[in-house]
Amino acid sequence: MAINYNLAKVYALSDNDPEFVMQIITLFVTEVPEDLKFVEQGIKDKDHKLAYSYAHKIKPSLDLLGMTVAHQEILEVEAWTKREGKRKEINDTFESIKSQIEKAVKEIKKDFEV
Repeated sequence: MAINYNLAKVYALSDNDPEFVMQIITLFVTEVPEDLKFVEQGIKDKDHKLAYSYAHKIKPSLDLLGMTVAHQEILEVEAWTKREGKRKEINDTFESIKSQIEKAVKEIKKDFEV
């Protein structure tokens, strides 16, 4: 049983199509960790546009995989970029998102052998 993600929305969206589900989780495992690096770089460099762009790109994947806390936190990152906040305001939130994504990726890889 999945602990760090929930595929209910993916199965509902796909009409229980296992091939579609595999495409979604493969995209998540391969793209989201890479995109997250750009969010981190944007935060580090105070490049709010870069951080926003990739946070915005990641947001639907977090929702689709039932990662509600990470989804809420990525919304906080987006809001932080809009107000061009200071790094210290968002570091803990980003680290939480990063940890949740790492755990989900590890679990998905184990569960689906991708």
